[in-house]
Amino acid sequence: MDLEKIKKYLKEYSGPELKIMEVCGSHTGAIAKNGIPGLLSDRIRLISGPGCPVCVTPSSYIDRLIQLCLTPGTCVVTFGDLMRVPGSRMSLQQAAGMGGRVKMVYSPMDVFPLAGREPETCFVFAAVGFETTAPVYALMVREILEEGIGNIKLLTALRTMPGIIDRMCAAGADIQGFLAPGHVAVVTGSRAFEPLAAKYGLPFAVAGFTGPQILAALGGIVRTCEEARKGKAAGRVMNFYPSVVTREGNEEAQALVDRYFAVSDAVWRGMGNVTGSGRILREEYAGLDAGSADLTEDHKINAGCCCDRVLMGKMRPSECPLFQKVCTPLHPQGACMVSTEGSCYTYYSNHRE
Repeated sequence: MDLEKIKKYLKEYSGPELKIMEVCGSHTGAIAKNGIPGLLSDRIRLISGPGCPVCVTPSSYIDRLIQLCLTPGTCVVTFGDLMRVPGSRMSLQQAAGMGGRVKMVYSPMDVFPLAGREPETCFVFAAVGFETTAPVYALMVREILEEGIGNIKLLTALRTMPGIIDRMCAAGADIQGFLAPGHVAVVTGSRAFEPLAAKYGLPFAVAGFTGPQILAALGGIVRTCEEARKGKAAGRVMNFYPSVVTREGNEEAQALVDRYFAVSDAVWRGMGNVTGSGRILREEYAGLDAGSADLTEDHKINAGCCCDRVLMGKMRPSECPLFQKVCTPLHPQGACMVSTEGSCYTYYSNHRE
């Protein structure tokens, strides 16, 4: 990989405008931190997508966590970035301030010593994430069952990437290529994006998270788009992260997830129900579920919030009327301003335009 040639090629590109979506929230952060927009031609526009797990979690999920943490004898266990995501009325952090019991952890496995110390308390882990974290939650379920632990449950909001990308493309999204999430592809394999590439005739480039890796993937997408104008097929998947991503992916992890979780429909914040885009505990393990199946409602705490349009690539964060005004990381009006993987947070903290 000749990085200087790639940079020159991307900077001097003068063809039709190309809109390329980085699906993954980690890519959004890496793009900003590496100053990549400034290295591109003004004919290449990068668009942030729905790849932030807490950003796409519907308000009813937050409301359920709030209900649980305020229930006597129950403690919600979660990662820190979920604490400030708005529900329909308040956030989990605000509920904790009202006396709700919430414990922040760095690893899902941290719930086990907590449960061991307090057998009289029901600990509910907020299992939010994409294909990347689903295997960890499957390991949790396996340990709960093998050890006979009776005071740990999961409230799941697991989403899968292909379904939401399909939804965007089917709705006519003005996108000419996708920077595919490297972390997801480690588990699913690059083949997970092949049906989408074939169906919509668009290039997908699986990328790592360093500046050079992202630039190489963008170069591949732009070159494929140029070749398509000359009659070559654009619908293909390119793997620019071969050190950890294979076409088949981690089949052991896939089997583990399939053992405990079934494919389901799922509601994405601001985007509605997406067929087959979720994972939920299988019926035989329903006793470990803290009420995930019924969380289908989604309400904005501020009607002016445009997170849904940002997540679908229809609007830049800076185009939202609330951005940097009433909506800031200290006072988020929508989920996109909460997480470090959120588009609005990244644009705000890195002054990305």
